[in-house]
Amino acid sequence: MSPMSMTAFGRGEFQGRRQWTVEIRTVNHRFCDIGIKIPQRYAMLEGKIKKTAALFLSRGHIEIVINYNPGKTEEVTLRTNRPLARAYYQSLLALNQELGRQEAPDLRLIAQYPGIITEAEPEEDLDDTWAEIEAALRQALEACLVMRRAEGRALKTELIERLSGFETITGEIEASAPELLRRKEEACKSRLARLLDGVEVDPGRLAQEMAILADKSDITEELVRLKSHIQQFRNFLDDSAPVGRRLDFLMQEFLREINTMASKINDSAVIHRTVELKNETEKLREQIQNLE
Repeated sequence: MSPMSMTAFGRGEFQGRRQWTVEIRTVNHRFCDIGIKIPQRYAMLEGKIKKTAALFLSRGHIEIVINYNPGKTEEVTLRTNRPLARAYYQSLLALNQELGRQEAPDLRLIAQYPGIITEAEPEEDLDDTWAEIEAALRQALEACLVMRRAEGRALKTELIERLSGFETITGEIEASAPELLRRKEEACKSRLARLLDGVEVDPGRLAQEMAILADKSDITEELVRLKSHIQQFRNFLDDSAPVGRRLDFLMQEFLREINTMASKINDSAVIHRTVELKNETEKLREQIQNLE
């Protein structure tokens, strides 16, 4: 199983009394943001369209474009707005008289004015219309899911590859931690010896202080938590449910442990490796933004 990408395209068609086409494009978004373009006469169906889309897609910016071609048997009826036409006519006639012109207003010109001649909406059963649109819509949504799954599998492969590199760097830091801690303890002992220069010190108190220092420099807990986060990351990638937000939160936990490690061990090599871990985390985070 794999999570799904939020980048996809799907197209559906239905041939009934008329031919419907539905095209859907989706890109990454923090929430489920659905935009619909549909002929104005069917705008009242937008609620049903959104509800249906939400059954298939839970996250992303989703643009749905719906168009249709009238069937051959569908008659076109024109409606003339006579009161508006008369108003235009009288207005133009008065203007001609004011300008001293004798000819009557051109009706062909008036017919081109907005709202004079419009296409009358034929009577139809909206339930039947919705059934036709829904068939094309579901086909487009299914196509989107197919592409989202394919993109998700490809993205999963890239994430696992990058996570393996992240894991390698973490292992290198873990392998060097005991030696780094030993060197730090030796350096502190040498420094204390120079500062005290023959002054008697209680061995028990010295051992206690060294233990406190070792605890402050120990990154075992951070490494354990980081490895746990890595395993959790892998588990999420095997989940077909939406995991984008959970992985994004996990990236914050990655950075928290990396920053703590960097602050605990003042070693240039380790700091360099933690910088690499931060860079890898940001790259992982960028890719995660495309997951549903």
